[in-house]
Order: sequence, then structure tokens, then C-alpha cells
Amino acid sequence: MNESFIETIKKQISISSSEEDYIRSTVQYRTFKKGEFLVKQNEVCKSINFIVSGCVKTIYLDHKGNEHVMFFSVENWWAGDSGSFYSQTPADYTVECLEETTVIQNSLSDLEELYLRVPIMERFFRILVQNAYVNLQKKMVQYLSLSTKERYLIFNKKYSDIEQRVPQYLIASYLGVTKEFFSKMKKEIAQDNFQ
Repeated sequence: MNESFIETIKKQISISSSEEDYIRSTVQYRTFKKGEFLVKQNEVCKSINFIVSGCVKTIYLDHKGNEHVMFFSVENWWAGDSGSFYSQTPADYTVECLEETTVIQNSLSDLEELYLRVPIMERFFRILVQNAYVNLQKKMVQYLSLSTKERYLIFNKKYSDIEQRVPQYLIASYLGVTKEFFSKMKKEIAQDNFQ
């Protein structure tokens, strides 16, 4: 079993060795090829996914067919459409693998059983949802109050490993700009750093 999953849990809550053993016994791995989907927009998200290895993008496809990158997720992060997963309604987002990606999956019924057997896990998932909400709020404030250059510099500093793994046009989409604007901005930043 991938121990990073247990370590991620233990960063937020204390669990006993018997609870660890139970969690290990319920883990289900699944590997997706590059280009495959964890969930598609307008379909119900059947699982939440802990990324063991790989990289995914979460996108929103607008009514004109334009793709808007909302998030990237890599090792030891979670991916899926939480709103769809918890309400079992059609997803707002598509989650696509940018690399071969191995995940640990939990269905809603798996989680309900886990909550019954290891009640402290309800607290763990509540903390996850809280953290995701806080991060989303911060992203919204940054989008409204910072320039594209400032948002990019924050992204680059915080997620430099992701930038090395995803195409530049996807980072441009994440920042809400065209790939041409993004390329020009990066050249300006490089020139500023060179001087």
C-alpha cells in the first residue's frame, strides 16, 4: 500500500494502528492512462481520488466549448468534483489525466462505511473540505485583486513542480489569459530577472 495516503491522513488526525489496518484493507487502486478521465462534466462523480502518482487537470467546459482550467492536482492531492460526488448530481467539472495516473478511489458508500467503522475519518474529510473551500476563496480573491503577473508568480513559487509537468497553454488557461499573452508575460519576467 502507498504509505503517503496514511501519512496524509495522519497529518490531520490521529488514528490507531487498528484503524490504519482497516483503512489499508479498504483501499482500491486504479490506474488511468494519459487522456483518460476521472470524471466527465455532466456525469455523476462516482469517487473521490487520492493521487498516488501522476497529474490531472480539473476543467470547466463552457457552452461555447472553451476549456477553462480550474485546478491541477499531483501526488498526495485529491481530485474529483466534490459537489457532484457528495450530492450525486451531474458534475460541473471534468478531471482529465495529464500523465499516467494512479489513484486510490473511494465511492460514497465506501466513505459512509468508513465513517461508521472509523468515525474520526469524518473529521478528516471535513478538514479536507474546509481546506478546499479556503483555497478556493484565496484563488478568487487573487483573481480579482492581483495582476496576471502577480498570480503567475504566486503559482510558480507555490507549484513550481506542476509548471514543469504541464503544457504552458494550460497554465495560461488556469490564469485566465491566452497562451500568447502568457508567453509574452513570461518573456517580460525573464527580462526583468536578467537585468
